[in-house]
Amino acid sequence: MNEVPITHILFVSTALFFIGMYGLFTRRNMITMLMAIELILNSVNINFIAFNKYLYPEKLDGIFFSIFIITIAAAEAAVAIAIIINLYRSHHSIDVEDAGELKY
Repeated sequence: MNEVPITHILFVSTALFFIGMYGLFTRRNMITMLMAIELILNSVNINFIAFNKYLYPEKLDGIFFSIFIITIAAAEAAVAIAIIINLYRSHHSIDVEDAGELKY
């Protein structure tokens, strides 16, 4: 069975990372910014799995790090969505610039 070269995997991971960075810096909608952060975290997971497979195939360290990142990303998404819902209820918008005008 032919294996995919690590350069191809790293190219996909790099592309995901820069798509996530572009989405994070150019969007004003909080939900799309949250999805961009998830893309960045998924690119890191791809790197962990690829380097684990090609450098240390007998160990599972990269897989455990990826599972940990997935768990943290799920918790981060739940908290972020709760914050976004709360901001929408108070400001009727999920635009980042509108959230800067919070009234205490």
